[in-house]
Amino acid sequence: MAQIASTQVKRVLKTRHLSMIALGGSIGTGLFVASGSAIATAGPGGAIAAYVGIGLMVFFLMTSLGEMATYVPVSGSFSEYASRFVDPAFGFALGWNYWLNWAITLAVDVSTTAIVMHFWLPNLPGWLISVGFLALIFVINVVSAKSFAETEYWLSLVKVITVIVFLGVGLLTIAGIMGGSHPVGLKNYTTGAAPFVGGLPATLSVFVVAGFSFQGTELIGITAGESETPETSIPKAIKQVFWRILLFYILSIAIIAAIIPYTSPNLLGASVNNVAISPFTLVFNRIGMAGAASLMNAVILTSVLSSANSGMYASTRMLWAMGSSGFAPRIFQKTNNRGVPIAALLLTTLVGAMTFLTGFLAWLGIAVSHLRFRRAFIKQGHSLDELKYHAKWFPIGPILAIIMSLIVIIGQDIGSLANFAWGRLLISYMSIPLFIVLFVYYKIKNKTKLIPLDEIDLSPHRDHRS
Repeated sequence: MAQIASTQVKRVLKTRHLSMIALGGSIGTGLFVASGSAIATAGPGGAIAAYVGIGLMVFFLMTSLGEMATYVPVSGSFSEYASRFVDPAFGFALGWNYWLNWAITLAVDVSTTAIVMHFWLPNLPGWLISVGFLALIFVINVVSAKSFAETEYWLSLVKVITVIVFLGVGLLTIAGIMGGSHPVGLKNYTTGAAPFVGGLPATLSVFVVAGFSFQGTELIGITAGESETPETSIPKAIKQVFWRILLFYILSIAIIAAIIPYTSPNLLGASVNNVAISPFTLVFNRIGMAGAASLMNAVILTSVLSSANSGMYASTRMLWAMGSSGFAPRIFQKTNNRGVPIAALLLTTLVGAMTFLTGFLAWLGIAVSHLRFRRAFIKQGHSLDELKYHAKWFPIGPILAIIMSLIVIIGQDIGSLANFAWGRLLISYMSIPLFIVLFVYYKIKNKTKLIPLDEIDLSPHRDHRS
């Protein structure tokens, strides 16, 4: 019993935690700041088309993940599913890439807190701010999984309320009830070259921006192993993804595009360094809201802290799962009496740089794992009635997700590909050769092979200590 207690996480996350993580997990600077550049680049039509396309892909990915996570609810699920349903080498490479992805996201977010805080405290040393917030995030995660989830719940709630208020203000502004004596209407949708600006290349470039914005939705799979009732909590949380995509991203972008013409230089200039020209700030300013910039800066700080909190949790749980499966040293599987993987948490806190592209590799891994899982499930004589949750539009959903993930991965920096700019190519695509090296290394060392469908382990639970 002592051995089990020292290597297992605890099921303490409630349905409301998972639902809010699903609802607010990917709402952040991608929406509050980068949405303006998407409209400026591809126009209203191109931006909306890109977010609809990526949103559809993410929805199918989440249903694929939901089907597997309700049947086999484990923490660090992507690595586990890829290892069991495809090839152990695939799981090994996917797990390490995903850990690095969130570990560097944590580092970037902690650095960003200093930039955001300088809005109010310009003379305070940036390193001191970053160290303070890193310590705060560490304490939240070292207490317990419930501490992480409760913090994420309230941080996400702030973001959700902000977006809802923005949507209401935006619609009233378009109708002429707020922000001026005349309705804004939809005339900005036909200004200049709108609604589609820059043709297909511009729209495809916004696909990458949209993809970055949605990263974080897959956290539901990471939390599955610590959910009190994964069979009911996960499907409910996944259903929230559709409404988040529809209301929060697509409707927000539609409102911004209606109120601010794509030709406005402010749309390209918004950043955490200049929150005063965030699209959200501009719309709030239009109705005369006092302190709009300060309000949005506070919301952006909340978003950055939420992302850092999620990054700490996700990377720690992935490293714990890899320690349990033997993909990482066994020390990382050890937990304290509250179910927190201390060694994994400590290493994650110390990690340095990596690119965001690894997040798209994780999405690709989810889709491939689901295709193999469902085929093996049928091959071994199981009935779909045994599944607690069914993915939508199988196999069209995961196939579409695979194709779009590949498009986004390749389109990460299409300019450097076209011009053979080797320096930029190395920076933008460095995680692809890293994934290949990890995959080949594990495959050669352990002589693994693609697991035949009739040999795939479909038991709902498996002892991670084996």
